[in-house]
Formats: sequence, C-alpha cells, structure tokens
Amino acid sequence: MHHIEHQLNELGIKNWRSLYSNQKAPELIEMAVQRQEGILASNGALVVYTGDRTGRSPKDRFIVREPGSEKHIAWGDVNVPMEEDQFERLYSKVISYFQGKDLFVQDVFAGQDPRYRMPIRVVSELAWGALFAHTLFVRPQSDAEIENHQPEFTVLHAPNLRAFPPLDKTRSEVFVVIHFGKKVILVGGTRYGGEIKKSIFSVMNYLLPFKGVFPMHCSANVGKEGDVALFFGLSGTGKTSLSADPERKLIGDDEHGWSDDGVFNFEGGCYAKTIRLSPEKEPQIYNAIRFGSIAENVIYDKRTRVIDYDSAEITENTRATYPLEYIDNALLPAIGGHPKNILFLTADAFGVLPPISKLTPEMAMYHFISGYTSKLAGTETGVTEPQATFSECFGAPFLPLPATKYAEMLGEKMRKHNVNVWLVNTGWSGGPYGVGERIDIRYTRAMVKAALTGELNDAEFELHPVFKVLVPRSCPGVPDEILNPRNTWKDKAAYDKKARELAQLFQENFKRFADADEAIKNAGPAV
Repeated sequence: MHHIEHQLNELGIKNWRSLYSNQKAPELIEMAVQRQEGILASNGALVVYTGDRTGRSPKDRFIVREPGSEKHIAWGDVNVPMEEDQFERLYSKVISYFQGKDLFVQDVFAGQDPRYRMPIRVVSELAWGALFAHTLFVRPQSDAEIENHQPEFTVLHAPNLRAFPPLDKTRSEVFVVIHFGKKVILVGGTRYGGEIKKSIFSVMNYLLPFKGVFPMHCSANVGKEGDVALFFGLSGTGKTSLSADPERKLIGDDEHGWSDDGVFNFEGGCYAKTIRLSPEKEPQIYNAIRFGSIAENVIYDKRTRVIDYDSAEITENTRATYPLEYIDNALLPAIGGHPKNILFLTADAFGVLPPISKLTPEMAMYHFISGYTSKLAGTETGVTEPQATFSECFGAPFLPLPATKYAEMLGEKMRKHNVNVWLVNTGWSGGPYGVGERIDIRYTRAMVKAALTGELNDAEFELHPVFKVLVPRSCPGVPDEILNPRNTWKDKAAYDKKARELAQLFQENFKRFADADEAIKNAGPAV
C-alpha cells in the first residue's frame, strides 16, 4: 500500500481525503451506490449516467509534443498536438483538484500475453471509474502481482473537472491528453467510460509496433479446431455481436495484438453497445450484464429497476462493461494462435455492398486502408443520421502512427500466414437506410459461419461490376437472392446510381494514400 502512496506523491498527488486502492468489484459497487454515483438495476448491474458526453469526444483528444515521440506520430486532425506548457497547466489543475478528495486506484494490465502486457494505474475521483478499469482491463491474479505492480502509464481520471478553454487552450471543457514522455494520461470534463479505455488503446497502438506486434481494432474468437478469426469494424458494425458465437470461444470483442506467436486480447473485459439488445438475438451479451457489470446511460423502470434496452432516450450509444469471464465460452487467458480468417465488417447504409464477399490480398489491403462504414447515430457527439465514413485501418481515432505503418504490418502477417479475408456488410439491403432493411443478423451469422468453416471456399464467385469484390453465388443457410445486393432492390437503376455514388466516395477518399502500391490502388471500386 505504502509504495502506491509514495508513487502518487512522486506524481505530485498529495493531501487526498481517503485512498482506496485495488478494491474488488463488490466493494466498489457498494461505494458507488453509497456515494450516489449510480443505482443497482434488477439484473444486478450498476447503472451510471455520463452527463452531456455520451460518446467519445475525438476533437478534445491531444498528444503532447515531446522529443521522444514527436518524429513518429502522424500529426493532424486525429493526433492533435498540445504544447508542453499547456499540458503542465492542465496537469497541475488535475492534481490540485484531487486534493481533499477520495481517490480510487486500480492497478491493472493492458495485454493478456505476459510478454507484451503493459502495467497501468488508473486514479479516479469516482468509485465507478475504478470499477470500469477493474472490469475492462486485465486484473492481477495474485497479491504478489499487485505488490510488484510498477505502472508504465498512469491515467488521472477527473471527469467532474472541466477545463476553461480561454485559459487552458482546449477546444471545450473536455480534455483527454496523452504524454508519452511522462507516461501520463489526463481525462477531464467527461464521464464517458470509453475515454479511459481508448486512451490506453492509443498508447498500445503506439508502443507495440516497435516491439514487432501488430495492434488491431478488432474482435477475435477461436473454433474447436483452434482456428482463429478476426473481426475488424468500426463501432456499430457488429464486432461484439458476431464474435460472441456459442460455437466458438471468445478471445475478445475490441482490441488485440498479433505477435509472432499469434493473437492476444488487450483487455480483461468487454464494452458492448446495448441499444435494442435482446435475449433472443444476443443471449451471451444479454446474460453478461449482471452484478459486477456497469450499464451506461440506459433507461430503467423506476419501480422495478428493469432496464429498457430499446430506449434511446439518452443516447443510441448505450453501453455495458463486463468481465470477459461473464461470457460463457470466453477463452481465458485470452490468447490464441494465428488467424485463419479475417472479416472486415461494414454497416453500409447505402444498401449497395454485398452481404459477404471474398477479397484477394490486394483488395484486403485496399479495404483495410479505406476502413469504410456508415457512421450511425449516437456513437459520436453530433451524429444524428448515417453518413459514409472512412477510418483507416478501421480505427483511425486511435492510431498515433501513420496508417500505412499498420497496413504494412497487416499485409506482412496476411501473406506469411496465408489468411482468407472477407468483406461483410452488416448494414442495409433492398435500398438505402430508411428504404431498405437491415440485413438480418441470423443471415449474417450463417454467412460468417460458412466462411469460418471453409464451406464458402468451394463456392462459385463472380466479380462485382462496381466494387470489384468476389461475390459467392450461393451460401448455406442464406437465400441466394440476397447475396447479390442488386437483386434486392426493386429499382435496379436506382441501385446502379447508388453503387456508383459510393464507389466515387471510395475513390475520393483513397486519394489521401497516394503512396500506396499500384496493385492496391487498382483493387478498389471502379466507376
């Protein structure tokens, strides 16, 4: 215990009221309820509200410009620089704010593979902030691990402290700042749990490539034969839902590393979207939300405390955090071999991409660098209707290094391990959003299953005239007519027009990657 106090003093954190370190879930839940930070729902989950920020605040995230990391970082709209003196002002603001407060410390790890894991410490003013870290990251397995814990990065979590933009030179009252030299992350002005998670993910995305490990924004599971599958995709495309498969063991739902030995989860928990969650369609996730889990921004019946997962009254981006072991068939420790199949998930709101298609290595690189999906309402502040979005490597907001660095790593791994790559549209069919229907998750599961079991390898494929991907003519468990998206549209001319529209957006976006290989450029859609 004393070494924790000593290390906090070294960071300038002093004069707290009480220090609660490494409490387990029941105690943290008890304290969160006592401190009126949340309530217990009928299923035992702790329900909390995050205030005006119910999603990430990408415009309020900064990386401090410092000599050690400056030359490696891809500075721009995503990785916005903050000067050292500006950081110092915010840092002293946070540590003076912590004085006289109860502080909750959690010592945990990012990375399930002991060779690559990073010890982290989260210091929060909220009991539920500590519970979030305890639930989501990899928990130490013994008292000795806690005793010997030397944090490589420390997150100072002051969600109720707001910045003053004229003085602090921030863009709003929210600030999420990473300092690679001091190995400190500041989170202030927002109670959205995802900021803690994603700032650590960004750190892993920076550090691991230097160790030869490819960091990935994807979910992963493994079949009975030990065959690993990766599911890449942005928020809302179905990563969590599709990787929670009763016939396969879950490695993780969001963040992984791919080393020379295989794939490992960065986390010890899951952070799932819960809007319209149902026990029929997503039984594993539904049953994982219980005592020890956190539910963010959900509406519940005041009398019975039953959560209404269909309600988007506060946000579309309702979330639940639960430990990996709450999923019945989680693989623990969450470490698997090399992937046999990679699936790129996209929720296409134009309704023109095939529900599943096969990609050559060049096509795979093109679609990985493009990272297309439709941004749906709610995942980010200000998004109210779907819009085409391109997020390179399916994770641009969390990539401190240039996109081409990650793409090269994927290309190298794919070729070395001879991986099948599939593009899966979990979005619309029969027309765009508002006209067509969202593709039934049961059909998507059947297509994914056929791809993973090898049943699709022997299918006959045809080249899509616009998107140049390989579309199967048939797939077990799926009506043939939905495989070619044009068939599902009543108005074929309208389909062709919409398809050309999306193809043009792809081409426009890819101009940013002028340095990409010609073979990769030529593997994209043609208008």
